[in-house]
Amino acid sequence: MNLFSRSASKGVMAEDSGATAGGGGEEEQEAESDLELVARSQGGDSRAFEDLVVRHRGRVYAMIQNMVKNEADAWDLSQVVFVKVWKALPKFEARAKFSTWLYRIVHNVVYDWMRKRKLESAGEFDDQLMKESQIAAGARTMPSQDSRPDEALRNDELRVRIEDAMAKLSPEHQEIVLLREVQGMDYKEIADVMEISMGTVMSRLFYARKKLQGLLSDEAGA
Repeated sequence: MNLFSRSASKGVMAEDSGATAGGGGEEEQEAESDLELVARSQGGDSRAFEDLVVRHRGRVYAMIQNMVKNEADAWDLSQVVFVKVWKALPKFEARAKFSTWLYRIVHNVVYDWMRKRKLESAGEFDDQLMKESQIAAGARTMPSQDSRPDEALRNDELRVRIEDAMAKLSPEHQEIVLLREVQGMDYKEIADVMEISMGTVMSRLFYARKKLQGLLSDEAGA
């Protein structure tokens, strides 16, 4: 898709997610809400969709990179996400926040990728991939909501400790921590994204936080 190729090139993906394509300026982009941009996009305004991509691409990329642990794969999957967003946008009815709907697509794309990788490596999908007992390989610490994907925590020692701790969480627990602590979603939004109950959100988040706290305490005392 030409629009996506233009607005989500590798160069611009590394830019500040608050900057607009074409030099419109942050104030111009933030003047319209996501829903206003969605409505314009649904009406055929390609620039409005480009603004949506520019607004959300940094956090989408960073979220995916934290889940898949590989920059090249995260870049490819980010493109897949926004292509799916473009195709599905006519069906978006604003019953939830655009960001919640967007991260539901991110969730599906990442988990489909995980299943495919599992099938390719083992010949069949094992549900244990999604269980908390499974330890994921090396994670990167996410930036805050307003940061660029390449702006990880400045304190290298703390960053490494958090990377090591996050790597010991299952994919589902990493995702729930990132959605809550980095993306700032409430429990209902997380439940919508992950298609689980609010009770499950709370229990998984409790487990993940407790696990991280224990891991970081162990490292600090080592």
